[in-house]
Amino acid sequence: MKLVSKITPLVIAMALIGGQVQAQDFDIVINEGRVMDPETGFDQVANIGIKDGKILSITKDIIEGKQSINAKGLVVAPGFIDTHSHVSNIPFGQKLHLRDGVTTPLDLEIGSYPVNTFYDRLEGKSMTNYGTSVSPAGIRESIINPEYHSNTASIVTDLFEQHEHEHSHASMAVATFLPNKEQIGQINQMVDEEMKQGAIGIGVPVGYMSVGTTSEETISWQETAAKYGSSTYLHGRFSSQKPATTGILGFQEMISNVGIYGGGLLIQHIHQQSLEKTPEALKMIADARKAGLKVSAEVYPYYQGATIAGADYLVPDNYGPNMGRTYKDIIEVATMKPLTKERYDELVANNPSASVIFAGISKQGMLEALVDPNVHVGSDAMPLTIPATGQMAVEFDTPYEGLQGHPRAAGTHGKVLRLVREQNIMPLMTAISKMSYKPAKYLQENGVHAMENKGRIQVNKDADITIFDPTTVTDNATLTDAGLPTTGIPYVLINGTVIVNDSVVLKDIYPGQAVRN
Repeated sequence: MKLVSKITPLVIAMALIGGQVQAQDFDIVINEGRVMDPETGFDQVANIGIKDGKILSITKDIIEGKQSINAKGLVVAPGFIDTHSHVSNIPFGQKLHLRDGVTTPLDLEIGSYPVNTFYDRLEGKSMTNYGTSVSPAGIRESIINPEYHSNTASIVTDLFEQHEHEHSHASMAVATFLPNKEQIGQINQMVDEEMKQGAIGIGVPVGYMSVGTTSEETISWQETAAKYGSSTYLHGRFSSQKPATTGILGFQEMISNVGIYGGGLLIQHIHQQSLEKTPEALKMIADARKAGLKVSAEVYPYYQGATIAGADYLVPDNYGPNMGRTYKDIIEVATMKPLTKERYDELVANNPSASVIFAGISKQGMLEALVDPNVHVGSDAMPLTIPATGQMAVEFDTPYEGLQGHPRAAGTHGKVLRLVREQNIMPLMTAISKMSYKPAKYLQENGVHAMENKGRIQVNKDADITIFDPTTVTDNATLTDAGLPTTGIPYVLINGTVIVNDSVVLKDIYPGQAVRN
């Protein structure tokens, strides 16, 4: 009875609108799909009519349009929203996201600098919706390294892509840069100026700058985010489950700032900082929310992480005793072989930006974090590498097969849906919510008003839609073949345009729109 009461207004609205517009010439109709809306709990077989990029009808009545999709036996869900992508600015990265059902990948953890460069590069050229936070890491790199000039606005892309790297002169100098008083003021002022350009908050990857980033900076970044009604996005200062530098302590650093100054805080891949202490960290998040703080968390469905060899938390004194791992738990992506002490030292000295995959939390710990009610799903999609050339996979026509890197770039959302089917880790509606409505709601509450119309299958909302087969959808990417796309997602629509048709990403179609604060 409670469920019926909850959705009755929506059902009535759909019936009314359906009756009014059934004769309308829709641009697209989606017929006989299992329509699932996580905000209202609506879960029925229905037909959807789309026109001018919006959902105009959800009805049991027969409707027709210029284009028709037969969704019988398929789930019609809101397009997935990924708050943690490092490849949303490159064609092949967007292509993998689309095959994984993602309509809005956002670069929030590390972000971009300059922000306008990120948006200008993608305007009218993006297959997916797109958006970014401002990157204090990029700003700090530009101050300590005067030669640094980013053509991509992404320090991650600059470090991974050799051709761009040669032009941008990106380095890892930012990792140990300890600014003086004047430089701190300059950094914080530049962050504020970039927020005025519409950035979706402030990226705080302090875990990559743990020995140099000052409390004066992190306090200022939260205060600035609050001033603009926005959020910070945190990679915590510590990855550890032992004193004196526990992952939880790194979270407390920013949660206290939220308590004092306001604004939101999204702790990204929380499970890889707090490790086996993640249940305690998630309880702290729940308690913070009960106290009225806008704090949330994100998890990807892998116990392995991906980073660079020079990452602060992989230093032996931390990765061993504090994370409970050894060198053999770190894989060098270029060779797909476990590291030795000698090889680790060589990479840190000569190639600190080399891509590596490392074991972090236990598999069971990851699964328990994934189902927590305050957690949503984010991929942390990292660039993949073409072994023959050593170059980053950038171009749209890059083959899926034989790429090196972390499988989360290709398989995150497909893996969640597979785990739901195979292991019944949570209800399907809950999983869909974690991949669409929950991130949309968090962003909406932190200044991103465009998200009011995303993450939902409702009349008058944006027609960002992912259609999947719940009986077959699965991830295929592995540690040894990281670019294999998710299968079982035959159709994806962005702003009312079909961009994935019969599991093929359509080329030279750019329906993506900018998402700004």
